[in-house]
Order: sequence, then C-alpha cells, then structure tokens
Amino acid sequence: MIHQLDTKPMNAPLAERLRPMNLDEYIGQSHLVGQGAVIRRMIESGRVASFILWGPPGVGKTTLARIIANSIKSQFYTLSAVTSGVKDVREVIDRCRADSAGMFSQGRPILFIDEIHRFSKSQQDSLLGAVEAGVVTLIGATTENPSFEVIRPLLSRAQVYTLKPLEETELQQLLERAVSTDEILKTRRFDIRETTALFRYSGGDARKLLNIIDLLEQSAAYGETIVIDDGTVTGHLQENPQAYDKNGEMHYDIISAFIKSVRGSDPDAAVYWLARMIAGGEDPEFIARRLVILAAEDIGLANPNALLLANATFDTIQKIGMPEGRIPLTECTIYLATSAKSNSAYMAIAAALEAVDRTGNLPVPLHLRNAPTSLMKKLGYGESYKYAHDYPGNFVRQQFLPDTLAGEQFWKPCTNPAEDKMSAIQKSRWGDG
Repeated sequence: MIHQLDTKPMNAPLAERLRPMNLDEYIGQSHLVGQGAVIRRMIESGRVASFILWGPPGVGKTTLARIIANSIKSQFYTLSAVTSGVKDVREVIDRCRADSAGMFSQGRPILFIDEIHRFSKSQQDSLLGAVEAGVVTLIGATTENPSFEVIRPLLSRAQVYTLKPLEETELQQLLERAVSTDEILKTRRFDIRETTALFRYSGGDARKLLNIIDLLEQSAAYGETIVIDDGTVTGHLQENPQAYDKNGEMHYDIISAFIKSVRGSDPDAAVYWLARMIAGGEDPEFIARRLVILAAEDIGLANPNALLLANATFDTIQKIGMPEGRIPLTECTIYLATSAKSNSAYMAIAAALEAVDRTGNLPVPLHLRNAPTSLMKKLGYGESYKYAHDYPGNFVRQQFLPDTLAGEQFWKPCTNPAEDKMSAIQKSRWGDG
C-alpha cells in the first residue's frame, strides 16, 4: 500500500527528493492533468475509473499513481509486475474484496500495477474478474504499447491514456524548480549558461534531467559554482557513462537504438547494440521477442521468411540458452537489418482498427453469413455467395466488406519486389480501384 510521505531522505536521488506529491507540483501532461482534464477531474472528484498509463520512462506515470494515493480516501495497493506473481495478485484482490465489504469502506480499492506489460496472460486473466465485478479499480503503467501487451478483455475495461515526453519549456520549469526548491541544491550556486545539451540528453525524460543535475552537483566541490553549459554537460556524461540497467531507463534506450538500427538497415550498429545488451545481462528471450516483432512490423511482406527466422531464433534461445544463444541472436539481427523493409501489414491493421473504432459493429453482409439452420436460409443468410473455386483462376468479384466500407483500402503495398508482385496480382483481379 502507498502512504503519503511528508519528508524524503536527504540522501535519496534528486529525482526522488523532487517527486511531486500533488497535481500543483506536477509538471507536464497538461492534456491529462491540466484544469478540466480527465485525470484531474477524477482526482478532484475522488472517483477513479480503471485506466492504463502508457508512455516512455520518466514522464510521470508512477508519480501520478502516488498523487492519486495521496489524494483519495480509498485503500490503495501497489504491485510491480517484475516481482509479483498470480498468487500476489489474488492475495491483493482478496484484501480488496474484504475492504469493499467492510463496514467503514470509503470507496472502491485501487490497485496500481507498475510495468503491467510484463504480466503474463494468466496474471492478467487473474485480474479480469475483479475489475469486471467492480471489486477493484485498476491503474496500470506501461512503456510498451498496450494493444500488443495487454489482453483485449482487460483493455476493454480500462481506458488507455498516453503520456508524452516533456517539452523543453517543461524541462526548463523542472530545472528551475530543482535548483530553487531542493533542500540540497538550493544551498549551492548555479550558473546556468546553456541548456541545449542538457535537454538533448534528457530526451523529454524528467528523471534523466534530474539525474544529470544530480551528477553535476555531486561532481563539484562544496562552495564551487556549478556551471551548466553544453560543454560541461557533455564532458561529465562522457566521463561517467551510465551503466546498463536491464530494469531501468538505459534498458529502454538501448533496445530503442537496437530496433531503430535494424529498421534503418545498419547491421553494424544493430550488432553493437545487441552486444551492449548481452554484456549487460539482458534477458535473451526479451531480445528474441523484439526480433519477432521487428520481423513482422518492419520487414513484413517484403520478406515473409524474416518472421520464420525470428520465430526460429526465439525457439532456439529457449532450447540452448546463453552464452551460445548470442550466435542465433546475431544471425537473426544481421538478417533482419539487411532485409528489404515494409510496414504495410502494420499500417493495414492500424487503419482497419481505426475504421472499426469509427464505424462500430457494422453488420456482416447477408451473402457472407453462415446459414446452419433453415430459418437463417429463409432470411437470406449465405444467399448469392459465390464460391471462388467455381470460377476461372479461383477468383470472382464480389463484395466482402460491410456496405458502409465498400471500396475501402486498408492494405497499401510498399515498393519492394515481393509486394510489387502481390500488388500486380491484386490489380489483375480487382483493377486499380
């Protein structure tokens, strides 16, 4: 359970010492916590609905959860998906059920799950009944796309709110607050000359910004003026390279560099970032999963064999483990980096999902419906359906989309030999329209 703390240890990192305790201290995400915004309204009303916070590290997901814990009267529980199992989830849900039934209950208990994307399907399933029955209000935090990592039944019961990297004006505000209000920093003299490098290395991440300021302060002798300019920031960061932390923000930075290198067709850079992860002790199955996703999302139809190789790599890693697993990981990385690229499948499903959200549950055309009973046949189910194999070339023109979406094109092929051939076949069947 999260309890409000009035004081924070002086030896805690700056990011922890400066963690906001209420919305007035919170910087960024005005689309969610600004005046009249949805999460602010929930906090002010004391009635919190289930939701998932999706955004990169250091943008305030956990902080928002703590602010809610400090602002409402409901019981507030927290679990980390990294260290908790199904048993822990069930124990918390049992406690929440007891809280809800208690004589002095003041509202539905809230369960905050950090890194919810790391929960397995069975762990997420164990939450579903309690959320659906109103036993608990779920707040999740994730750096991964919930559409891929959170089961659909749970997504349908929890609104997803996207958090954005902090803008330069917000980083500037955070910098000024740090040097003027922190109990340690306000005793030091700062000479802020340039912030370009500071903000660039921060990358919209509040925690990174505060960690860099912490480093500059700790590197300066007491009584010495702390200069913040591009040269000083760059020099300190190069002299004090951040260690790889497979559970921290460096984990996300390096996997991001790895993914972008493969997508950008640079095998040398991709292998370098792969080596950084292996040397840092990264879970090889995590790397293999990312390769499978890359093969589907970024290589796609340009080379369908890429997905087969990536999946085989994942299976191989499970069978042989490390250190030998580094070899198939490298083989797959080089193959994906040098392969032709296409994101047409990724874009097609995104466009189709947008159409579903926009148009709702459109009826299936009658001629495409199954007709297992005589009543359905009388109602016209399956009538006029044309069986493709009865026609030359195993193809006949007919409408497969709902009437409202007739003629809509979701798949737009990219330019590469494989999809050029597929596109030519489709044009010979359907024409340019």
